[in-house]
Amino acid sequence: MKTESPLRWGILGCARITRRGLIPGIRASRTGVLHALASRDGNAAAAWAREFDVPRAYGSYQEVLDDPETDAVYIPLPNELHKPWVLAAADAGKHILCEKPLALDASEAQAMVAHCEARGVLLMEAFMWRHQPRTAALARLVAGGTIGALRLVRSSFSFPIDLGDWRLDEARGGGALWDVGCYGVNTVRLYAGTEPEAVQAVARFTPGGADLSLAAALRFPDGVLGVVDCSFEQPFRCTYELVGSDGVIEVPDAYLPPARPIARLVKDGRTEELTFEGGDQYGAMVDAFGESLANGGGLASPAENGLAQMQTLDAIRTAAKRA
Repeated sequence: MKTESPLRWGILGCARITRRGLIPGIRASRTGVLHALASRDGNAAAAWAREFDVPRAYGSYQEVLDDPETDAVYIPLPNELHKPWVLAAADAGKHILCEKPLALDASEAQAMVAHCEARGVLLMEAFMWRHQPRTAALARLVAGGTIGALRLVRSSFSFPIDLGDWRLDEARGGGALWDVGCYGVNTVRLYAGTEPEAVQAVARFTPGGADLSLAAALRFPDGVLGVVDCSFEQPFRCTYELVGSDGVIEVPDAYLPPARPIARLVKDGRTEELTFEGGDQYGAMVDAFGESLANGGGLASPAENGLAQMQTLDAIRTAAKRA
């Protein structure tokens, strides 16, 4: 059931993630309604609006920002367009959910965060996996000592892409780390509950400088270690593992969970399958965004504002290029 005054969303761009994630997510949410869709191709926007019963369709992104009835915008554009459209949305007084990675680098992210704070609008990075019921349940198990003291968080995310794909154009924010490795980095940071104090990394790069495959090791102040690997030239893998002093939790389908997500608890020589509530993780993210606004604009845990994430990604990329 929607709230009495739902947040009216506009979406800048008819990207695949819009169809697969945010349109059904907004529909599944308690707090939001889809108010407007925009595309550089006005015919595409109109066709999508008819398909999904969206009240307004625009042939430019700026028209969504100029619409006084748009409360918040979702930005699924290519990485190099995140900063200009986040700044434009903030200038228009719209709250912003921006796809990952938030920016091309940490300096861009810092400028975006500062600009949104100055304009009094909410900026949130769209890490939908953080809002899964499974994620919250596993965080409680770890905090409660089910696997003893947390020692290691390991994440793997990979799939093959064509070498001509724009996601291998470094100038546009391409590379496996920015596209899929960011999930693993986000995972380690969430469960460690702090930021890394040491980073090492190695990678295999394209001639143009984008990382095809990358592996990183992180150390956190309380002794937790993180290992993240990602690739655009390996078979599909999507998993993470929480290793404690007394047990291990294995998490399959980590960032793309099925209707009934599971995890496996390995402890004392036994393996127990844990089953969790499903639900639309994009809808849960939309509701977390709405909750943040309702609570005065501060991000509601476990939402991500993106700056610390980008600082860690920068450190990993720098280490890989120096190795």
